[in-house]
Amino acid sequence: MAQLEQFTTPVDAVVSRMRALDAALPAWDGVGVFNRVYLAVTEEVDRRIDTGVFPDRRAAVTLDVLFAERYLTAVEADGPDRRAPACWRPLLQFRRHPGVRPLQFALAGINAHIGHDLALAVVDACRGLGCAPAELEDEYDRVGDVLVSLEERIREELMPGPDLLQIADPLTHLLGSWSLERARDAAWSAARALWALRLLPELAGEFADRLDAGVGFAGRMLLTPLPA
Repeated sequence: MAQLEQFTTPVDAVVSRMRALDAALPAWDGVGVFNRVYLAVTEEVDRRIDTGVFPDRRAAVTLDVLFAERYLTAVEADGPDRRAPACWRPLLQFRRHPGVRPLQFALAGINAHIGHDLALAVVDACRGLGCAPAELEDEYDRVGDVLVSLEERIREELMPGPDLLQIADPLTHLLGSWSLERARDAAWSAARALWALRLLPELAGEFADRLDAGVGFAGRMLLTPLPA
């Protein structure tokens, strides 16, 4: 009988799901490219939670897990019977396109996850914890600091060498058109807006739909096939 995997925190459970995806997806798959770098960052968040870096451990775990769950649910929803959010559809549709480079896949994943999922995860966490976004700001900032390493890891592992990355290269243009820092700031503003609209569900739903569509549009641009 196979030994069951033991989880000590909810973060361990989402890490396990990401590891399973990593094992199942080929190296060239666009979702696999993003999953590998996101897995490393989630493992780092888990390590920092275990070592007491986050003052409010419960809040940090809640936010991190709800954030990761949105990505995992979107990937698992990719099928004929369920449709992923608009922000994830470009990556899911172009994940095997031979003209899209690994760096583009990674940026498109970050764009979807931070530009859309992070704002909704903050609202989800506030509802679960019974608090307002302002009370999660420290945890948000600390998780955000770890996310910066996601961008750094992508640059180190996926960026072409200096001989290939010239000023006129379209990839250089794409890389300069998206900023993780700006995306984090926008996600925080969107979370506060959604929280303020929570008593107006119809308007909140419309705002969330527009956010999803806008992030999806940006993701489609990031995945523009480029010449070899």
